Amino acid sequence: MGKKDAISTGLPVDQYRKQIGKQDYKKTKPALKATRLKAEAKKYSSGFKDAFLVIAAILLFVLCVYAFFYLNLSTEINLDVDVD
Repeated sequence: MGKKDAISTGLPVDQYRKQIGKQDYKKTKPALKATRLKAEAKKYSSGFKDAFLVIAAILLFVLCVYAFFYLNLSTEINLDVDVD
């Protein structure tokens, strides 16, 4: 197998892209538009999901700190009381 034969076969990625492109030509315009909108919605929703998780983690941390101090101060023993 010579060098020209190896180059003419192409990369598997290029063959895959050609196959996908041919499948897209078979679809109608509304189907292509729906596929594109679905992909865009999926791409943008991950940003909202990440932001929500960060905010939820911060709120959980603040709640834990608040609970720690609340429990620590509420169970404190009063040493200033004089017992007769």
